[in-house]
Amino acid sequence: MTASLTRRGLLGAGAALAPLAIAPRARAQEKVIRIAVFTDLNGPYAANTGKGSVVGAQLAAEDAMKAHSGLKIEVVDIDFQLKTDVALSLAREWIDSKGVDVILDVPQSAAAFAIADLVREKDRMALFTGTASSLLTGKNCGPNHAHWVYDTWSASAGPAKALVADGGDSWFFIVADYAFGHSLANDTSATVQKAGGKEVGRAVTPFPGTTDFSAFLIQAQASGAKVLALANGGSDTVNCVKQAAEFGLNKKMRIVGMTTQITDVHPLGLQAAQGLYSCEAYYWNLNDGTRAFAERYAARMGGIKPNGLQAGNYSAIMHYAKSVAALGVDKAKASGRAVMEHMKSQPTDDLIFGKGVLRVDGRKVHPVYLQQVKAPADSKMPWDYYNPVRTISADQAFRPLNEGGCSLVKA
Repeated sequence: MTASLTRRGLLGAGAALAPLAIAPRARAQEKVIRIAVFTDLNGPYAANTGKGSVVGAQLAAEDAMKAHSGLKIEVVDIDFQLKTDVALSLAREWIDSKGVDVILDVPQSAAAFAIADLVREKDRMALFTGTASSLLTGKNCGPNHAHWVYDTWSASAGPAKALVADGGDSWFFIVADYAFGHSLANDTSATVQKAGGKEVGRAVTPFPGTTDFSAFLIQAQASGAKVLALANGGSDTVNCVKQAAEFGLNKKMRIVGMTTQITDVHPLGLQAAQGLYSCEAYYWNLNDGTRAFAERYAARMGGIKPNGLQAGNYSAIMHYAKSVAALGVDKAKASGRAVMEHMKSQPTDDLIFGKGVLRVDGRKVHPVYLQQVKAPADSKMPWDYYNPVRTISADQAFRPLNEGGCSLVKA
């Protein structure tokens, strides 16, 4: 079962809630796992999360119910409009009144920090697949949440090390002005400096609402940097790359979309995006498992292939469902912390990322892939967009366990 709500639907007419309302007495007798996908259905991250994140969650729910007899899972999608206060209000409402057990996705770091505190308070669970800030497994770690797919550390490590080693030793950053953008730029800059390079400047752009990046791109060109790093995401990245191509910067500088997803490349087209570097945890054409999932996903998305964030929802829910089945639904609904402890005790293995682990700090660990966008002439089929540059092993892809400052990690 799935349902969908926006902020207006929740806070507005009560009639819109009626189909989802369940009497408290009936709810107490139910043994249904409820997963709320907190996402961006209409804003700058809609293409990278949004409906695709919901479809990834739905496919996982269907497969989990087939794999575990008697398990019932409902998926609800909620557009929190990338507003922290709205996210926290809706999360509290759905946990307190509507029996939500897991909050999924959350493509905004500040909202994720608030929800992480809430699920700890309520002993529910959050699986952050759309969030980027590495602080979620650092000083903001907790026993009731996990961080799937990628983070600002993994997004920075691969491109920074590879490009500095290849002569790209001076970097200019365009930074979205909120927690995610600053965390991404800071993590990348630190890696660049450790690798022997330097940051020569950065331009901070208002978020959301910036659509014209020309002034910031001119600053980047004037800096003389060899690498332009885009510490933003979604439509901001798309606009930056498109405008950089119009200025011819892609022929003068190496451009790195620090959190670029294939769903960013698609609207750009290969002519504008060719040569762009990205570091992703999932590519649909990587192996038989990734292709099989992408085919099912595309059938529901009008031919669109999934990115790592959308596919990551499938991975996270499948691993969660294994622990629910092992512990029993009653115990799982009683304590998100108990489920998380069980999830961390078991290896991960799925179609999306293959074999991996969920560390004590909540970081899901797996290989990631440094990619470069193909020239139009090199693409052989729809969505054939990437040339592989480097595979970064799981032990190198994410921040070492003892360097994050997570209170759950024993000295």
